[in-house]
Amino acid sequence: MSEAVGRDGFTKAAAVNVVGNAAKIVVEGAVGLAFGSVALLADAAHSVADLAASLVVLVWGRRSFDAPDDTHPHGHDRIEPLTALFVGAIIALLGLLLLYESVQGLLELEPPVASPLLLGALAFAIVDMYLVYRYTEYVNADIGSTALDALAVDCLNDIYTSIAAVVGILGVMLGQPLLDPLAGGLVSLLVVYQGVEIGRENVDYLVGAAPSSKKRAEITNALRKHPDVEGVHDLTVFYDGPVLEVEVHVEVDGDMSFRRAHDIESALASRLRNVEGVGDAHVHLDPSGIGEWKDQPE
Repeated sequence: MSEAVGRDGFTKAAAVNVVGNAAKIVVEGAVGLAFGSVALLADAAHSVADLAASLVVLVWGRRSFDAPDDTHPHGHDRIEPLTALFVGAIIALLGLLLLYESVQGLLELEPPVASPLLLGALAFAIVDMYLVYRYTEYVNADIGSTALDALAVDCLNDIYTSIAAVVGILGVMLGQPLLDPLAGGLVSLLVVYQGVEIGRENVDYLVGAAPSSKKRAEITNALRKHPDVEGVHDLTVFYDGPVLEVEVHVEVDGDMSFRRAHDIESALASRLRNVEGVGDAHVHLDPSGIGEWKDQPE
């Protein structure tokens, strides 16, 4: 996918999240105020922070598609997990806020005026967020953006919180107002968990963490399959943003011509860049058998 196409898809998906959250806020906020529903007002307030997160992704996250320049010679890939980390932090904080509101609801029951419009507003919110979620996932299937992935998870969280509000409203209509805070408490724990998981994943991208041993083995095998490779050592694989960077020393016949060695090095670097998840690769060729390498596992 070209940089322009990726940026365009990213921008459209982020903009759809902004519009979707704004519509949810207007509908839930108006109905919640009209009938005194704390559940709807809390859900609308939740989406205010979601709207802010979507705006940050829209304005800031698309910079990850900028080409390398003098100030960022390795590109802007780390901007994307940074925006995703921001979204993850907001999700976790909102989960804690929802948990607090649920506990308060258990202590001070103030049920809203029962009305079918409350369920209608929640139905709109659920359909709205589901459509935004599906569109974000559809666009991100080709882009693989961690920031859009975080927004998609946030859309699912919005659906869960709205369903919890539906349970609460139904509880009020059936004379069981305790269902509202209980359902909200259960959903809040899920929201906190998902926010923490998004944050944990993107912290790894930001600090240059290593991938799994399975990915290292896949990279090593890709190198060893080349017929001229006699050994692999000093393999370093780490995240540079959401993509992997590979640095490796490869042993080949020390008597081959310089031109032949250059062609092999280029072929190996290209082979590594074709491994899923790898963004860039740096290959250094060593004459086989000299043993001049660091004591590192392959």
